[in-house]
Formats: sequence, structure tokens, C-alpha cells
Amino acid sequence: MAPFTDTPKLELLPAVDIADGKAVRLTQGEAGSETSYGDPVDAAAEWADQGAEWIHLVDLDAAFGRGDNRDVLKAVLHARRDVQIELSGGIRDDESLERALELGAKRVNLGTAALENPEWAADAISRYGEAIAVGLDVRGTTLAARGWTRDGGDLWDVLARLEDAGCARYVVTDVTKDGTLRGPNLELLKQVTERTDRPVVASGGISNLDDIAALRELVPSGIEGAIVGKALYAGAFTLAEALDVAGR
Repeated sequence: MAPFTDTPKLELLPAVDIADGKAVRLTQGEAGSETSYGDPVDAAAEWADQGAEWIHLVDLDAAFGRGDNRDVLKAVLHARRDVQIELSGGIRDDESLERALELGAKRVNLGTAALENPEWAADAISRYGEAIAVGLDVRGTTLAARGWTRDGGDLWDVLARLEDAGCARYVVTDVTKDGTLRGPNLELLKQVTERTDRPVVASGGISNLDDIAALRELVPSGIEGAIVGKALYAGAFTLAEALDVAGR
């Protein structure tokens, strides 16, 4: 086996989830479980200053269908043009997709729309290519939609459909792990990478540097990156430490 230092880099995407204008973290994606961490612009600046090349920016209010944080998203995107933004939350039609890209997002995540409106999602994938990722948020092998409040179908059926549509990238979240600091679902990630040759970004459960090392070992299998949230905000490790383990 090759030495760990020869393992390809794992891209880390620190998360900035926004609700009611503030940076927050949820537990298992549940509305009402928010812990506030202050100004999203400051949060994004902190991760950028520590070396982040990407930030995973989520409009939770848009995801839950209770409004949006458009002005805050714009402020984050305009404040740190040196960082690439992956934007998620409430992107369900041409208008919201085009608005997200016009704000300056490098990549957008489709979630509910990819499950409930597959024809539109396939068209968006064909038009925008690498700018589109699809978020596969999973409980067991059942997908979660509408801010994780409704079932969205079988993971493997939807993945096969998205493969046929030419989806460029997947963001895979084990909802039961998200915000719990209980470690990522490595088995789920391995199963997904066995069924696609597209890059996969892991999300949910990272609690320590060993978790990041374990995900980096999966890079040759197709894990491209990992979204890191609560562990960073809780001070379990610094982003600089995590980037060192990830192979920056």
C-alpha cells in the first residue's frame, strides 16, 4: 500500500449554513435545532483566512421554504472572491438557479428539485454541466427532500437516473450523522462510489482529524472532498489542522 502522504488530496469545504441571517448549525437537519455562530460573512472570512479554497454555503430558510437570505448570500460571495462557493438551498427552478450563478457561485447543489422534478434537473445538468452538483441526502437508503422533512425516493433508483442524465458530481449526506459529531458513514460512501465514476463529496458526521484521514483514504475510490461543519465551529480542530491532514 502506498504511504499515506502519497494519497491524493481531499478537498475540504467548511460549511456556512445560514438561517435568519446568522451562521448556524443544525442537528440531523432538524428545523429548530439551530445553534447560532454569528455573522456568516465573518465565518466565511475565518475559513478563507485559514486556507479554505471552497466554502459550502447553505440557505437553510430557502431549503425549508420559509423565506431566503439572498442579501446575506450576496454579502458572503462579494466579500471573499478569493474563495470558490458551492451554494445550496432552495434551488428548484430556472429563476433560483440562474440567480445563484449570477451571485457568483462556482457550483450549485440541487436537492429537492432533483427528486421531485427530474426532467427539469436533467435539463439543468445538460445546460450547466460542472456547475451543477446533486445533493443526495440519505436516511438508510431513502432520500430526504424538502429540507429533510419528506421522503424523496430510493437512493439507488435516483442515482441511476442521475447517471443517465450525466450528473457531474454528487454531495452525499447521511442525515442521521449530520451535526452529531459521530463520524461519517464510510460504508454508504463506498457503496455510492461503486455505482458512479463521478466525483463524490462527503457530508455529515466528521468529528475529528481521524475522520478526515479516513475520508482521504477513499479519494482513489472517488471521494473528491468533504464538507466540515460542526466540528470546526465546536473547536474540535482548526481548519488549518484539517487541511494538513487532507493534504493541501
